[in-house]
Amino acid sequence: MKILFVVSEVEDLVKTGGLADVGKALPLALHALGHEVLIVMPYYQILADKFSAPTLGDQQTLFAYQQPYHFTVREMSLEKLRVLAVDHTGFFGRKGLYSDDYHAYPDNAERFAFFAHAALKTAQSVDFQADIVHCNDWHTALTPYFMHIDDSGFFANSKSIFTIHNGAYQGTQRFTDIPYLQPHHQLQHQLDGDALNFVRMGIRYADKINAVSPNYAQELLSPLGSHDLYAEFQRRQYDVSGILNGCDYSQWDPISDPHIAAQFSLDKFSGKALCKTQLQNEMGLNQSANTPVIGMVCRLTEQKGFGFILPMLERALKHKVQIVIIGTGDPAISDMLHALAKRYPDKLVFQQDFSVVKAHMIEAGSDFFLMPSLFEPCGLNQMYSLAYGTLPIVRAVGGLKDTVIDVHAQPEQGTGFVFTEPSAEALLACVVRALLFYHEYPDDFLLTQKRGMATRFTWQDAALQYQGLYQQALA
Repeated sequence: MKILFVVSEVEDLVKTGGLADVGKALPLALHALGHEVLIVMPYYQILADKFSAPTLGDQQTLFAYQQPYHFTVREMSLEKLRVLAVDHTGFFGRKGLYSDDYHAYPDNAERFAFFAHAALKTAQSVDFQADIVHCNDWHTALTPYFMHIDDSGFFANSKSIFTIHNGAYQGTQRFTDIPYLQPHHQLQHQLDGDALNFVRMGIRYADKINAVSPNYAQELLSPLGSHDLYAEFQRRQYDVSGILNGCDYSQWDPISDPHIAAQFSLDKFSGKALCKTQLQNEMGLNQSANTPVIGMVCRLTEQKGFGFILPMLERALKHKVQIVIIGTGDPAISDMLHALAKRYPDKLVFQQDFSVVKAHMIEAGSDFFLMPSLFEPCGLNQMYSLAYGTLPIVRAVGGLKDTVIDVHAQPEQGTGFVFTEPSAEALLACVVRALLFYHEYPDDFLLTQKRGMATRFTWQDAALQYQGLYQQALA
């Protein structure tokens, strides 16, 4: 198949989160299956600063009424993949991708409405007539709509897939504030009040809709988990499915990780203890092989469960434990973590920071990884944790439920600790349960660590499932 993969960020080129991981790994895995994949993304300033990509062909133009939107196409490569980038300086020649530090650009809807259309124009400019147009998250959610109204015939036999990586971000904006869409009068009949919801349009116009884990797909079909789009998902329920993201084990494998104190494996496990010592030293904690370390690397947002982490954290610190949290985000959350770390300097370390090296150190050196999300479409850190023999403490939502098996519910298959109720009390009970397991059942704890390390979630498996989804769409 010929697959046009439309995405707003790609690992190794430009990245703000897990979407970029998918933007690289899935196209590579599809290519490995023999498909021809073309990635189209914006040519951000941060990308231009790193890669002086040559211009491909002539200037391209799209129109809104008589207003021309000129752009050029830049050509790059990513391993075995061809990448084309839409270069519109007014929209993408900025410091950030979606925001200037903590504030979203006010014209994001305009920028990505244009990009969703320009991606199709880019494919036409190089005569890439795709069987499948695979769109990702709200930034590209209007691409199926633009395919639907296209009268050139170029996409007449193409089918569209819309993947929802995080349904909480929907690209909602007042319609009159999106100049590029003003000629599209049919959209005015599909507004929420006076606002256009990009994800809603993706659900309505895509041939198939999928989420990044099977359980998250089921949640989207429920009133509570649908992010207020329950009616839309219900109308398309037979076209909604879930495919679990893979994990990039070329970057997250303790056998070859260059960022950790000692590499280790299932057969040579002693290096993990050295990684724990390194983490304790780096974070200024007492070296103690017998004190369990709980690590956490995340954005500081309500989604990550801080609504019930913060009320229970001080009570958790009463136990024999060390906790290391690294992340950036909501200033109110960081202020509370800073204050608590000052009161318990020998037990809690919080760094308002992010670095790849520290993320690897925490995954390798911790005994547990805390990930009690309010919702989690797929999640990657729990997969990394399992690979490093670090037992996840998670809530039974989204991809966390699909990837972590509770030790006490299924002792022979367990890989971590799972709770359900979104409350501080339920989280604290789960943490205490994990700590007791560590202290009282060291042999079972080691077996569980090694069971986690033997678990694999590969992009090869995900790509085979996407191939099946594409074939369904084409059928």
